[in-house]
Amino acid sequence: MILISEDKNSIITIDKGELVSYLKNNEELIHQKGNPGWRNSDTEMFPIIGPSEANNFLVSTPKGNYNQDQHGLLRELQYALKSNTENSCVFVKKYTAYTAIENSKYPEKSKVRLLSWPYNFTFKKSYQVSNTDLKITFEIEAEKGMPFMLGYHPAFMLNGNSDELVMANNKAISIPDIEKGGDTAYPVLNTAEISLVKKTGFNLNIKTKGFHNFMLWTPAANMLCIEPITAYPYTGGEILSKELFNTASGVDCFEVEIIPYN
Repeated sequence: MILISEDKNSIITIDKGELVSYLKNNEELIHQKGNPGWRNSDTEMFPIIGPSEANNFLVSTPKGNYNQDQHGLLRELQYALKSNTENSCVFVKKYTAYTAIENSKYPEKSKVRLLSWPYNFTFKKSYQVSNTDLKITFEIEAEKGMPFMLGYHPAFMLNGNSDELVMANNKAISIPDIEKGGDTAYPVLNTAEISLVKKTGFNLNIKTKGFHNFMLWTPAANMLCIEPITAYPYTGGEILSKELFNTASGVDCFEVEIIPYN
């Protein structure tokens, strides 16, 4: 699916709900599948962020303990297209409580074959492209009181020279510093806004609503994941402690705005 801004200078390509391209004046901003690094270009982390292996893949809820692998089971579900226009579209995933879902990481990368969650939820992902930005919104409809964590996991293209900087909280963070964070990622906490500053091409300003934190992660110098998150899970304390979870209000909304600028 392709979305086009009114001025025709921004072209968004979406594959089964995944953002696979954001062309701004013919410059690609999104990490391309097949390039070194990550095999994806974006995904969501829900209802948990981070690993569960240390808990024997069990996550505690008010309704008991249930199997979740790293970053949750949402990514195992398929998006259905709900609606679309020339510059917007809406995708939906629905989950029925207690349904067993096959874990795609089993058996090569995980010991748990089936994942489940004791709550119904509907997860809506919406895109809206304008002449100036791309807005991605998430709406979670769930039973009140359901615990959840949410993270958005987009990957952005870098030039491969490790000379870009991430700016947040009046601090400059280098790509080598982020690489040192390894698989636990580099935390940027207590902010709703972050920027990627490049030597050439479009810089990116990312503004969020509802997340309040970011993780930065890269497995290769040609890409960087800038991930808005509700909580940073690698705290060194209790794994997936209750303090890391939001509590569903019935309908909860989150927003990510990607703004290219010179």
